[in-house]
Amino acid sequence: MSLLEIAGLTVTAGGRRVVDDVSFTVAAGERVGIIGESGSGKSVTSLAATGLLGAGLSASGSVRLDGTEVIGAADRALRPLRGPVAALLFQEPLTALDPLMRVGRQIAEPMRRHLGLRGQELQDAVHTALADVSLPDERIARAYPHELSGGQRQRVATAIALAGHPKLLIADEPTTALDVTVQDEILTLLDRLVAERDMALLFISHDLAVVARMTDRVVVMQRGRAVEQGEISQIISAPQGPYTTALVASARALDAALDDPAASGGSEGSGR
Repeated sequence: MSLLEIAGLTVTAGGRRVVDDVSFTVAAGERVGIIGESGSGKSVTSLAATGLLGAGLSASGSVRLDGTEVIGAADRALRPLRGPVAALLFQEPLTALDPLMRVGRQIAEPMRRHLGLRGQELQDAVHTALADVSLPDERIARAYPHELSGGQRQRVATAIALAGHPKLLIADEPTTALDVTVQDEILTLLDRLVAERDMALLFISHDLAVVARMTDRVVVMQRGRAVEQGEISQIISAPQGPYTTALVASARALDAALDDPAASGGSEGSGR
């Protein structure tokens, strides 16, 4: 049995299909990417996987999370799965974090709820969680989100997502809002933590290079549909559909431009 099984998932909003008959699986310990342009339905798919679709969105088909059917399930039946089974890491931590609560308390809450930690054991676990995401400074736990940098906030959000020791981490564009240097640091961090904890990873992005770095298999989405699936090496070397072919060609053109000093203005203009 796969950890996440999505079969014929369709999500509608106002009679319009924003996700249309999507099917794929994520096995325990596997790394799967979803790639597509804005509006392709990739983020909606991730929310449907944990039963977190917003008002006005309705889902049909089947989503089984660790054997539990998510579609049609009551929220009280899904709450115990959010944290220990699957956790979400969002694109913009400043909006995902509670601005009125110190970050240490925000990390502590899922540990208290899912792991039953209390007192000094809980405090020690919070500090360990921060150290695991390369934030060993004890002052971080006492800070509010607005007092931290973007990279620090994303590390805190990662610590919160991992606080319940999930089997599956769903990372939805987790580095898009960060500058290139910090993005690389966060990707390296996620890569290490997923490997150390033997978690499954569902990584969502519009950036093929990032998906290729983080995953082994990919689902390509366009206009709500999964238009192609396969091993990332196969998708890059021999894309089948026109959309995937254009996606790969665009990524190759960007790489070529970055590798060419003349194209990037790196020759004559580098003396500024």
